[in-house]
Amino acid sequence: MKKIFVDMAVEPKFLDRLRQIKGICVDIVESWSEQQRTYPRSRIEDVEILFCTFVPANFSDMKNLKLIQISSSGYSQLFGLGLVERGIRACNARGVFDTQIAEWNIAMMINLVRNLRQMIRNQEKGIWERTAEFQNEIRGKIAGFWGYGGIARETARIASYLGMKIYVLVPDGKIKKRENIFCVEGTGDPEGKIPEKVFSLQQKKEFLNGIDFLILSMPLTKKTEGLIGEEELKTLKKGSFLLNPARGALVKEEALIKVLKEGHLGGAAIDAHYYYPMPSDHPLWKFPNVIMTPHISGSSLSPHFLERIWTIFVENVVRYLDDRPLVNELSPSQLNGE
Repeated sequence: MKKIFVDMAVEPKFLDRLRQIKGICVDIVESWSEQQRTYPRSRIEDVEILFCTFVPANFSDMKNLKLIQISSSGYSQLFGLGLVERGIRACNARGVFDTQIAEWNIAMMINLVRNLRQMIRNQEKGIWERTAEFQNEIRGKIAGFWGYGGIARETARIASYLGMKIYVLVPDGKIKKRENIFCVEGTGDPEGKIPEKVFSLQQKKEFLNGIDFLILSMPLTKKTEGLIGEEELKTLKKGSFLLNPARGALVKEEALIKVLKEGHLGGAAIDAHYYYPMPSDHPLWKFPNVIMTPHISGSSLSPHFLERIWTIFVENVVRYLDDRPLVNELSPSQLNGE
């Protein structure tokens, strides 16, 4: 009998499906909260499959663990746990937030290009202003994605229908077909056919200089931390926009502030930040052409979150028991933060 430990909010119909699987027993944490906690050793030492956001604080007591399913797309909470050395496999929540964050990306592009922030300020002050800056459109503009995972693919799908051109930068300049990755039915670009141009890292300057929006769509790792600095931001053509729904630390903080102060960027939309919460006196709050949202472009409070993450988890339990490829499995290099 294989023991499953669920440290997650419960979706009843999927829990019922899980309990119908033969050869397992399920231990559910009551009063779930998205925080790391300590559990009695006797409760977790024989667990083989763990479903959680954060592993228990006494993770070292889990001597029998073979598989972790986390509820977030980011997986930095798994770094330093020695999973590869211990032979523990792990899967994340890729695809769960694709539609939400893609919609945030589309909304931010429209809001930035039409300067909605200024229109709202005018409304609050009763100012009637009909200048050209409020009448732009995104049709015909180029959305540039640094990384082409699920969020980028769904954003690209919608943006292409809105008449935008799609450019992509990936390390080797090749877009791969996606397999064993969760995707909401009818969304994304699983075959990788939408982009008009694909660039490699060696073509970074050409990519940056040719786009109207730089949309970050990559995980935070040792290689990607601080990847976007002053040089990259200034390589963007003057008046272009930055969207960061991924991780704040992908962009060097001081470089972003400097380039915004100099007026090179047309503006930015930022959902992932350098501090949690962002201090009220942080300079990024003060720029009139910057939209700041509190990491809500995709979150566990969204209406479809539980249904989607439980779909992945139950499917992975079945696949694990059948010794088939898992959904959203992280590679050893990813688990090592490379």
